[in-house]
Amino acid sequence: MGVRAAVVVCVTSFLLGALFTHWIADSLTLWKSPVTDEHLWTAASYYSILAKGPSEILYFLAGVVGLGVVTILWSFNDLQAGNLMFDGGSIFLFATTIFMYINTVLPNIFSRFSSLPVHQLTDPFPRALRNATLDLASTNLICSVALTGVLALQAGRFWAESADDDDEDFVMVEAEETKGRKSRAKTPDISVQDDKVKPLLQQRVQPLSTN
Repeated sequence: MGVRAAVVVCVTSFLLGALFTHWIADSLTLWKSPVTDEHLWTAASYYSILAKGPSEILYFLAGVVGLGVVTILWSFNDLQAGNLMFDGGSIFLFATTIFMYINTVLPNIFSRFSSLPVHQLTDPFPRALRNATLDLASTNLICSVALTGVLALQAGRFWAESADDDDEDFVMVEAEETKGRKSRAKTPDISVQDDKVKPLLQQRVQPLSTN
């Protein structure tokens, strides 16, 4: 169980770190006001580099995502109460991230940013590219929040399992102490030996016979 949770946390942390690299572009379009043409051209240039990158990167990311999905489903298959709640929520958030990336992020990057027009940073930014750039930033933020939720759920699961283990240890210790007190409270057995009883009886019988 610990190995599976560690794999899920490592995979999620890796993907979250990969999303944080987009902060180079997204910080210019989400968190700086006003959004200027220079900011938009800089973000578009970043996504253009990603669109022209080697395809092996996508295969590697797909393998990492597949490992995370298989591990969560494997853990969820135990059908324990904690797994149904925590791993069920993790699967939902993980699937949401994958769905949004496949249906929104990757199509926008490859269709809109594969080739940018020749420009200067002060040139007006195309309106179609503006909407795509802002959508990418928003989607990356949503995916980052979803993966952070996966980490929070896994941390909650670890805390819940640790609390259950502590309760079980407390119950076992209390049961052993109760059993020990009961054993000490038993009435001790008194054995009567003939060599001690017979002399006492003879002492009482002798006065009666003398009279």
